[in-house]
Amino acid sequence: MERFNKVLIANRGEIAVRVIRTCKRLGFRTVAVFSEADRDAPHVLAADEAVPIGPSPAKESYLVIDKLIGAAKASGAQAIHPGYGFLSENAAFSRACKEAGLVFIGPDAEAITLMGNKRQAKLRMLAAGVPCIPGYEATDADDAALVAEGERIGFPLMVKAAAGGGGRGMRWVHEAAQLPAALKGARSEATNAFGSGELILERAVVNARHVEIQVFADEHGNVVHLGERDCSVQRRHQKIVEESPSPAVSAELRERMGQVAATAAKAIAYKGAGTLEFLLAPSGEFYFMEMNTRLQVEHPVTEQVTGLDLVEWQLRVAQGEPLPLAQRDITWKGHAIEVRLCAEDPANQYAPRAGRLLTWRLPSREGIRIDHGVREGQDIPPFYDSMQAKVIASGADRETARRRLVEALRELTVFGVTTNKDLLLHVLESAAFRSGAYDTGFIGQHADASVLERLYQTRPEERALAAVALFHDEAQHLARTGGLDASLVNWNTAHRHPVSMTLEDSKGDAKVSVRPVSSERYEVVTGDDALDITVLGLSDGVFDFSVAGARGRARYLRTGDSVWLDLGEGARQLTDATFRPPKPAEGVGTGRLLAPMDGRILRVDTRPGASVKPGDVLVVLEAMKMEFQLVADLPGIVEAVNASPGGQVSAKQLLVVLKPEG
Repeated sequence: MERFNKVLIANRGEIAVRVIRTCKRLGFRTVAVFSEADRDAPHVLAADEAVPIGPSPAKESYLVIDKLIGAAKASGAQAIHPGYGFLSENAAFSRACKEAGLVFIGPDAEAITLMGNKRQAKLRMLAAGVPCIPGYEATDADDAALVAEGERIGFPLMVKAAAGGGGRGMRWVHEAAQLPAALKGARSEATNAFGSGELILERAVVNARHVEIQVFADEHGNVVHLGERDCSVQRRHQKIVEESPSPAVSAELRERMGQVAATAAKAIAYKGAGTLEFLLAPSGEFYFMEMNTRLQVEHPVTEQVTGLDLVEWQLRVAQGEPLPLAQRDITWKGHAIEVRLCAEDPANQYAPRAGRLLTWRLPSREGIRIDHGVREGQDIPPFYDSMQAKVIASGADRETARRRLVEALRELTVFGVTTNKDLLLHVLESAAFRSGAYDTGFIGQHADASVLERLYQTRPEERALAAVALFHDEAQHLARTGGLDASLVNWNTAHRHPVSMTLEDSKGDAKVSVRPVSSERYEVVTGDDALDITVLGLSDGVFDFSVAGARGRARYLRTGDSVWLDLGEGARQLTDATFRPPKPAEGVGTGRLLAPMDGRILRVDTRPGASVKPGDVLVVLEAMKMEFQLVADLPGIVEAVNASPGGQVSAKQLLVVLKPEG
């Protein structure tokens, strides 16, 4: 294998920064690529060189093989690291690198092709003696054949896209009547995501855990495993919490699963980093699901418990070196847990959120590692995955790691976009997670829609503090500009009357009454709650206060009529809407359907003149690799449609206008 000294990273965000870090430590020159949306992104600034590759949409930049090969050639890079996502598991990309005389830091095209198709991969694994879930893997099966096979397999079962993963094109089917609709939805989603609507069926393993084994192989025939990661906490079949070791895996089971994974890698003459994903049943039996032929998002937890740098191993293997360690030399120490911080709104069907990062403050604590690729003031674009950072905690034992992660998340502050921080804290502090006795049904069991609604609802204390922050900040500003002594703020010779405010959050409006008692003390009434709040300090993004004598601290940011506030559990944005015109009554539709976020139109299911009723799907759009439906909010006639398939739209852009009945 040809040696190289300059690496192009064909990716963006935190994984690009992560790869660049190891490359620089080992003395490799690095080249970043960037779309128009990422011109000033941290990965661009971290690399030694950077090459533009086109417009913001990934299909016009990060997914264009010729542009990436051209960037490598133009910069003099001899190798390409694909990261994860994008083209990391694209056989054509691996092959194109080889044909261009470049080293692809990953497996050969043949292995990617074989393991990238779930049907082919499962057949090969069965031939190698790897335990697999019973199912149906015929090629080009139409819906009628799949329905018939579903009856044979039995319910519940899983519908899966044969050509990809990440939860896209996947449906859980509980009974026969649900299967036709599940097939239609999965096939459409798979076609949009992977360019193939091929589906397979698998019997659902109830109460299973998602446990994966990290493997590494070199061109000299050496294969090792680096232990397991438990990835059972998932939303929409996508992981959000990972840990190593798994609370459900004994040393004996680890060795058994590891040997099976190593056997699987040898069976396909694999080379590089790979992960075999298994379902672990309560009985201790485990079944192969798929193999990811790349570095996984969650690789840091393996690094934390083994003390190894997996990107370094990738670079060494890609240069033809043997694996740095034999299986007998690999050891595990302590525990590590990782959470994925995503710009999304879990209480709104996990809708991704684009916007500007007004505040981005990261904790610096013992046992905490944060992999990220964003910066304060940066715009989060709508074109890519919603994950912005990974927060990893490690410790001598699981509980130490868990506690450290909770405290790190409490300290982490993000203003400007909604995140899943509230949900992550809820998961980590739940009795089920603390016990280690959980499975892939965790979110459905412990964080369903009602729980998410509660988690992301502004609490009375938060609303009261936001009102005080707005009121006090305004009073301080008037004092400064008017030359008043601070002690005279809120002073009045007459009785201090309460001021009525209307504060708006993502759920709607609420009335708040604020009565200044002194220059720093306020009596606040919101709903049925009355609070006595004293401002102890309000500057530099920190709000120190006491409520009925109990001291507290919040992070805050004032932006115009709005205040962002985080007491540790998650950010809230509240806006002074006291003088805004009233909104329509709850339950009354406006007939004006706006894009909920920046994105791309996938489908338009209506036309001018069409008659619709509430709930009818009118437009389907894609943002941050997820699909969202715009539905009619009142009965009426479609008056105008300002959307077409493939078109890009901006948040709050008017897409459909309805004329109410009558």
